[in-house]
Amino acid sequence: MSDQQPLQRFGGAVFAQLSVMMFLQFFVWGAWYVSMTGFINAQEMGDLTGAAYMVGPIAAIASPFFLGMVADRFFASKHVLAVMMLLSGVAMFLVPSSASPFSGSTGEAFTHPFILILLFHMLCYMPTLGLSSSVALNSMTNSEKQFPIIRVWGTIGWIVGNIAVSFLPGKDASASQFYLTGGAAVLLGLFSFTLPKTPPPLKGQRVKVGEILGVDSLKLMANRSYFVFVLCSFLICIPLAAYYQQARNFAEATGTVINDSAVFSMSLGQMSEIFFMLIMPLFFVRLGVKWMLAVGMLAWVLRYALFAGAADDSIKWMVFGGILLHGICYDFFFVTGQIYVDQSAGQKIRSQAQGFYVLITQGLGMLIGAQLIQLLAKKASTEDGTNWKMLWTYPAIFALVVLVIFVLLFKHRKSSENQETAAMPDPS
Repeated sequence: MSDQQPLQRFGGAVFAQLSVMMFLQFFVWGAWYVSMTGFINAQEMGDLTGAAYMVGPIAAIASPFFLGMVADRFFASKHVLAVMMLLSGVAMFLVPSSASPFSGSTGEAFTHPFILILLFHMLCYMPTLGLSSSVALNSMTNSEKQFPIIRVWGTIGWIVGNIAVSFLPGKDASASQFYLTGGAAVLLGLFSFTLPKTPPPLKGQRVKVGEILGVDSLKLMANRSYFVFVLCSFLICIPLAAYYQQARNFAEATGTVINDSAVFSMSLGQMSEIFFMLIMPLFFVRLGVKWMLAVGMLAWVLRYALFAGAADDSIKWMVFGGILLHGICYDFFFVTGQIYVDQSAGQKIRSQAQGFYVLITQGLGMLIGAQLIQLLAKKASTEDGTNWKMLWTYPAIFALVVLVIFVLLFKHRKSSENQETAAMPDPS
C-alpha cells in the first residue's frame, strides 16, 4: 500500500485529517441549507423556495458523471475535492448580492440570479460528498468500525453550522450565513491539499464511454440484493424531501423552538446522529447490513407518524421525538448504505459507485420528492394555515410501504457479505 496511508489507529495524524475534512464538509452544508428559508422570506422571495430546494438534487444527478470522468481516472480525489470546494465557496460569497424580491412560477425561478448562483454552488459541492467518502474509505483498513467514527465529525460540523446561524444577528434571516458557508468551503478547499494521497484507480487505462458515464457501477445491480438496495434507497428519499422542506416550518408553527430559533431545534436531529454514529459498529456486528437498513427505514415511518400525531394539538414532545429520530434515520440507512456500496464496488469503481449512490438518493429521489412535497404542501394549505396532519401522514405511509418491500425482497445476510460481493460481476 505504498500509495495509500491506511488508518491503522485512531490516534494518528490521518484520523485527525479525515475528521477535520468531514467536519468542514458538512459544516458547509449545515450552515445554510435548512436556514436559507428564513433569508428567502425576509427578502420577499418566497416563490423561490421550491426551486432553491431543487438545485441540490439537480446537482446530485450530475455528480456521478463528473466523478466517473475525473476522480476515477485523471486526478487524485483530494485535488478534485480541493478545487470543487474553492469554487463552491466563491459562489456562496456572491449569493447575498443576488437577492431581490420575486413572485412567479418555479420555471421562472430558475432564471433568477439567486437560484443560478445556488445551482452553481451545488454543482461544485455535490460531487465532494462522494469524493470525501472515497478519500476516507481509501485510507481505512476496516470500514465498518472506522468509517462511522470519522463520519460522526461530519454530523458535528452540521450541528455547529446550524447553531452558528442561530446566533447570528438576525438569525436565519441574515445574509451572514452565506458568508460563513463560503469561508468554510474555502478553508476546506485549501485543507484538502494536505489530505492522504488518493491516486485515481483507473489512471493510464484506455478511456471508455461506458466508464465515463458510470456504467460500470450499474453492473453491480445484476446482484439482487444490490438492486433492491438501490431501489429502496431511491424510494425512501422521496418522503425525505418533506423533512428538509417542511420540518423547520412545522417546528416553528407548533412553537417547538430553542433560543427562539426553529433551526436550533432542528439541530437536535444531528445531535442524535452523534450518539447513533458512535454505537453503529456495535449494531453492525449484531444486525448486519439488512437489519441496519431496515431499522433506519422504520425510524422514518415513526418520525412522520409522530409529526402527524402532534399536528392538531401542537404536542411538542412528539415533535422533538420526531426530530431526534433523525439520528437513526440518517446513520442506520445512509451511512450503512455508503459502507455497503464500498464493500460491493471494490477499489476500481469506488468513486463511481459512491457517486451513483448520491445520484439515486440526493439526486433523483430528492428531486422527485421536492416536487411531490411541494404539490402536497399546496394541497394541505387552507385558509387557517397548513393541514400538518395530512402533510405528514402521506410520507409516513410511503416510507412504510418502502420498508415492507425492502424486508421482503432484500435477502442479503450478515454472514454472506464477502461471498456475495465476490459473486458480483467483475466491473473491470
